Order: sequence, then structure tokens, then C-alpha cells
Amino acid sequence: MTLPMGRAQREIFGETLTELAHADPRIVILDADLGSSTKGDIFEKAHPGRYLQMGIAEQNMLGVAAGIATMGFIPYISTFVSFAVVRPLDQVRVLIAQTRANVKITGAYAGLFTGQAGKTHQIVDDVSIMRAMPNMVVISPCDDTEAREALRWTAEYDGPVYVRLVRDATQRLFEDGYRFHFGEAVTVRDGGDVTLVSTGAQTSRVVDAAEILAAGGIEAHVVHVPTIKPLDTAAIVAAAERTGRVITIEEHSVIGGLGGAVAETLSELRPTRVQRIGLNDIFTESGTNADLLDLYGLSAPRVAETVTALLRES
Repeated sequence: MTLPMGRAQREIFGETLTELAHADPRIVILDADLGSSTKGDIFEKAHPGRYLQMGIAEQNMLGVAAGIATMGFIPYISTFVSFAVVRPLDQVRVLIAQTRANVKITGAYAGLFTGQAGKTHQIVDDVSIMRAMPNMVVISPCDDTEAREALRWTAEYDGPVYVRLVRDATQRLFEDGYRFHFGEAVTVRDGGDVTLVSTGAQTSRVVDAAEILAAGGIEAHVVHVPTIKPLDTAAIVAAAERTGRVITIEEHSVIGGLGGAVAETLSELRPTRVQRIGLNDIFTESGTNADLLDLYGLSAPRVAETVTALLRES
């Protein structure tokens, strides 16, 4: 059965930061003229004095965020991933990561689904970039429930965090009452034939794929990784030991992302065959969400098809 739809993570961003700011006067949002898209404007209406409109000047915005963090504020960034990670990369590296500044880079419009804006806005190597950044925490929530809990956690953490948020409503994997535990992977389905490891919104599609596989006699063990850095290496090793076969699936480049992190871990701690499903060293195309998922093999049926083929090859 296909998982139900939840709400858009960008809406959760605006609402959760607004709620947190009621209790914590240190929280501010820096916006790069995209508040209506990221839903940072929800915060603006409630806390206009703490909503800093920086204009289309993202490099300056990240620098200002680092500066006001030294004054005791907790700045959150409101813009697309393309403008939060890639364009101001030097500022992220030198001013935020190197100094361990308490800045929260909450990048909306991650991955393929950027409102058909095309390859200029579709950033599918952000995890690779941020995972390699010393001092940077990397979180990729799967649904609205987990996004809310992860954002609440960021306000308590002292240091730089990158939260990968997606634009559109996602399938809901977790019910109300779920608690995000930093640094811990979550087993969302038990199985003994193959371990499927995923992150972000892709995990829900992998759960659906596992149901398709089960109908064909393949019982998949599905592990969701909301904290990509630091990685829950113990959980990854345990999941590999359970089945002896690991396949990673991510809406991201297979180079340096979740698949790379899992492969690195298992090559050192528990040598296991790892195969990666994701974007294969390409610039992506513009299109509808459904078309892009099908094109790049990330829809539930396509994932199930690929997993089945990989298992038959072994």
C-alpha cells in the first residue's frame, strides 16, 4: 500500500521556526528574497523584527549569518539549496564551518523537485559537498513529521547544521509522536533478503518499493538515515550483517552522497557488497515530479525493478 501524503517540508519550516521563535528570542531568519517560496514569510508575519531581508545577495547573507551568530543569535537561512550551498560555498567553508558558527543552513528546494526550474536549480551533489565539510552536520528528513522534529533539534544544537528540505508535499512515513534522535538511523521495515538504505523523501518511496518486492517474494530490510553526518555506523553494520547485501537509494548523485558514506563505512568495518541507486554523474532535466522519478529510476516501481535485477545478477 502506498504511504499517505503529508505536508510540504517548506511549510513545516516556516511554522516550526515561528513556533520556536516565540520561546527563544535568539532565533532569526535571513532571507534571500524567496520567503514566499521557502515559506519563511510565515515567520516574517509573526516576527517581522527578526526577519532579515538580505535580497539576492546570498554570499553576503551567509557572511552576515556568521557575524550575528557571534552576537548570540541563532540564524536560519531561507533560500534554495542552489543559493544556500553552491553559490556561497566559500562563505560556508571559511566563515561558518571553519569557525563552527552556530548557523543553520536550511536549504529548501533540494534534489530534483524545484518547480520545474531545471538543472540550474536542481542541486543533487549538496550532500557530497556538505558531508565533506569539517564541523558540518548534515540532516535529511523524510517527511513533514521528521522535518518538524529535526528543526526543533537544530535550535538546541550549538554549531553549523545543514538541513536538506524538499519543496513539495512528501509521503508521510512517521506518525505524530515520532521523535528525531540525532545521529541515529531508523529501521522502518524488517526483512532478511536484502538491506535497502535510503534518506530524505526517497525513503518513503523505498518503503513502497519494498512492498512491491514483497509481492514478488523478496523481503527487504529498509533503513532510513536522517542524519547523514555523523553517520550511524553501528546501525549500517548491523543492517549489513542481517542480510549480507546492501543497496543504497537516494535522490542525489551516487558520488559522495549516502551511497558513498555507506560504502566507506562497510569497506572499513564490515566488508559487504554495496550497490548504489541514484543519479549517475549527470546534470538533471526539468520535468514533473512523477516524470523525473520515472526517468531517473527513483519511483517505487522503478526502484523495485532495479533491486530485483541486481539481485538476479548476483
